[in-house]
Amino acid sequence: MNKKTIAALFISVAVVAVAGGYFFSQQESGEAIQHSRPISADALFKASFDDMEGKPQALAQWRGKVMVVNFWATWCPPCRAEMPEFVKLQTKYKTNGLVFVGIAIDQKDKVIAFADEIGVNYPVLLGELGAVELTRNLGNRLGGLPYTVIVDRSGHIVATEMGELSKARLEPVIKSLL
Repeated sequence: MNKKTIAALFISVAVVAVAGGYFFSQQESGEAIQHSRPISADALFKASFDDMEGKPQALAQWRGKVMVVNFWATWCPPCRAEMPEFVKLQTKYKTNGLVFVGIAIDQKDKVIAFADEIGVNYPVLLGELGAVELTRNLGNRLGGLPYTVIVDRSGHIVATEMGELSKARLEPVIKSLL
């Protein structure tokens, strides 16, 4: 894939993500997370993306844990706003079987810099084009960011959320699954 195609993809995703993130960040913060009837996370568990060291990481390695999979980008203000809360929740519940997995749709150097800046303490993978398609397969019809998928220990998607997700809204869902 050439640089022009990648640049066009990032610009397209950025426009949709910013618009979607803005729209959904305007929603009342007390609303419940969008629960779906539990559905299989097979598409998620079949996916594999490189980590920040360039090593392939299969999402299936976290099967059996409560997973919060967050699709994000450094250029997405709602993404940047929610991630410090995710760091706190990962610290609080890691020993109970929780794992956050960040899948960045962004350039590697920017992802590394931002993850270091806020002290991300959970796996961050580099998604590129495959992650955009995966979000659509997981219910993200608009292709906006951030997009979060919550998976229970049985491997079922129990909730999804488009837009910024606060600790106050996410923590009760996590606690109910642990």
